[in-house]
Amino acid sequence: MVGYDVFDDPYCYKGTFVLKNRAGIRDAATLEAFEVEMSSLRAQEPLPSGRFGAAHYCTVHHHLFQDVYRWAGRYRTVRTGKGGNWFCYPEHIKRYMKKVFNKLETESFEPSSGAAEFVVAAADFLAELNAIHPFREGNGRAQLAFLHLVGLRANHPLRLDKIKRTTFLPAMIVSFNENLAPLTTELRQLLV
Repeated sequence: MVGYDVFDDPYCYKGTFVLKNRAGIRDAATLEAFEVEMSSLRAQEPLPSGRFGAAHYCTVHHHLFQDVYRWAGRYRTVRTGKGGNWFCYPEHIKRYMKKVFNKLETESFEPSSGAAEFVVAAADFLAELNAIHPFREGNGRAQLAFLHLVGLRANHPLRLDKIKRTTFLPAMIVSFNENLAPLTTELRQLLV
């Protein structure tokens, strides 16, 4: 797992950076492999349907990670960040989730929207959701799975199997500082 900046993390086994998990795995590399395998298997199943709000998003996260973490689908309770960038403080997650999910009610996410309009709005939505980072782990996979559902609803399906980590991850990182151009380009390349 990519290291997070967290202090006094109750999600980890004492004295380690290994997240407590259903399998009782205490080795980070083994847990990462287990997590990828289990979430990948769950991703092959139909994703949960819902009303495209924060609760639906939590259901998608739970679906993907239910075999790995007891807290799957529940907002984190610790402050965390990556690379010196701090994500939304846990006491503000619920409020910001409501705000970002309201964006899905705009015309840009309607089936009548054009592909270019959808991609720009989707990049903005994804960047803000990533900055919130509501879960202790599994945010990226849940974000992309949910965005896949959003794309299907808007008649702009995305081919997630075309994601290139070498360019997509840096685009996500710079989106944290409101530079959405690289992420918009990445999403445009995923359109079916």
